[in-house]
Amino acid sequence: MTPSILSAEGLSGILFLVFLAVTASGAVIAVGAKRLIRSVTGLALCFLGVAGLYYYLGSPFLALMQLLIYVGAVCVTIVFAIMLAGSEESAASPRKQILRIAGLPAAAVLIWGLSALGSGTPWVKMPQTGDFSLESVGKALLTTFGMNFELISLVLLVAIVGSLVLARSGRSKS
Repeated sequence: MTPSILSAEGLSGILFLVFLAVTASGAVIAVGAKRLIRSVTGLALCFLGVAGLYYYLGSPFLALMQLLIYVGAVCVTIVFAIMLAGSEESAASPRKQILRIAGLPAAAVLIWGLSALGSGTPWVKMPQTGDFSLESVGKALLTTFGMNFELISLVLLVAIVGSLVLARSGRSKS
């Protein structure tokens, strides 16, 4: 028996599909937009959908970090780099069109493979154990997950350096 749309399971499924649609549409916009600023907007939308998926999967802290780090820092840094550097629009070459058309079957095979893997895997619900207070999260960040915390800061550093490189090359052209 399938659950009704108005039941908790049905609404949960709809919420998951909404987050999935936001993520997929953001990815399509990021890849397919002709203007760079629209691509960054699509990237931010994709990151927002991923944060929603994290929240749906029961990890609100990871969802918040996704919002703060990727949407709030990386995408804003890229936007600043675009604004500082300016962008020259390049005409779509025939080679780019061929690569786009060739990428569609590759994307379809990848989506099919991930869907088959996801539907054929038995998913086990992990038990919720532990204290989720702010103090325990802080201790975990600086002890158990210290390496992850440092890798996040490395991603931010690379984004900042990349935006500075883009901004500097934009100034030298004019």
